[in-house]
Amino acid sequence: MKKTLLAAALMAGFAGVAQAETSVTLYGIVDTGLGYTQFKNKDTDVKATRTGFYDGVQSGNRWGLRGSEDLGDGLRAVFTLESGFTLSNGNSAQGDRLFGREATLGLAGDSWGSLVFGRQQNVASRYIGDIASPFGDSMELAAIGKTFTSAATVRADNTVVYATPNFNGFDFAIGYSFNVNGDQKWNIKNNGANPKDQNAKLVTTGLRYVNGPIAVAASYDNLKASAWGKSAQAWNLAGSYDFEVVKLHLAWGQERNGLLSSRGYNDDVNAAMGMGFSGYQKDYKTNNFAVGVSAPVGAAGKVMAGWAMSRVSDNNWFENNADKKSQNLFSLGYTYNLSKRTNVYAVGTYGTGYAFQDVRATQAVVGLRHRF
Repeated sequence: MKKTLLAAALMAGFAGVAQAETSVTLYGIVDTGLGYTQFKNKDTDVKATRTGFYDGVQSGNRWGLRGSEDLGDGLRAVFTLESGFTLSNGNSAQGDRLFGREATLGLAGDSWGSLVFGRQQNVASRYIGDIASPFGDSMELAAIGKTFTSAATVRADNTVVYATPNFNGFDFAIGYSFNVNGDQKWNIKNNGANPKDQNAKLVTTGLRYVNGPIAVAASYDNLKASAWGKSAQAWNLAGSYDFEVVKLHLAWGQERNGLLSSRGYNDDVNAAMGMGFSGYQKDYKTNNFAVGVSAPVGAAGKVMAGWAMSRVSDNNWFENNADKKSQNLFSLGYTYNLSKRTNVYAVGTYGTGYAFQDVRATQAVVGLRHRF
């Protein structure tokens, strides 16, 4: 159960105004486990393996502060400061940013929605993941973001997002980033290159309907810099239906001229296996599909299974950049709640054609997660 605290009760570094109309919530997730991962390139015989400590498998490790102030007439000032970290060594995640997971400030109202400014997720990451797959964008290689990269918990700097309130199950959001990574570049006109041409601007939008057992969502993302030839685009459509004894998930999407997030694993593995890129890629085109099921096991358990495929649809890009036309990921997982805040989990994934190279991926992880 989350604890709601007055700002004055927090650590000295976050001491602030304490008023009856203002509240600050301290929250977080700690997730750790043990596991094994192998990538093997059948063409080059290069193999990368890792056995041992894993963290942030079901949920990225984080702590955060979320607050609001009642401004009257249904209007609220809202903020979120969320910091990611690696449990294995205590370092900050998201490129060593202090609040790399989210840093936002905005206004919200029950009747008109919210307008929020700062570093935050794109709309596809908010709407698509949990509907498209029983794993959501979690569980390492089982994550939906390894196939639908625009839903891979994509975060953008310098972003403004408007989201409607819920209208009979419907909600809509649209956002714009002035530069998705780092400070917005100045417009300097001279005889050389203009820094503003390096601003990678993102338009992100989506529509969602959730009512009882049914959930449907659609999203669109457009990432463009003046220095690129074209914009990288992604369309997603996902649906789920809960039959109580089993829940079915389906998703379809397309990606054009690049990715919003890399399908790779980490820099060392990407380099060795020839995997992983993000941003603009001329002629890159894929169609993505996913199907998954989950079912309750007793009062506290749940079993999950899924298949996700991404298939290259442009022969020119395939001939110059890839060895395999399809990436397939088959996953099986289980979670068990020890309490309302603590659970254990296990997940295994087998993949072929990973990142469109002749790479086979094998992974198994067991872990423990606690939410506060």
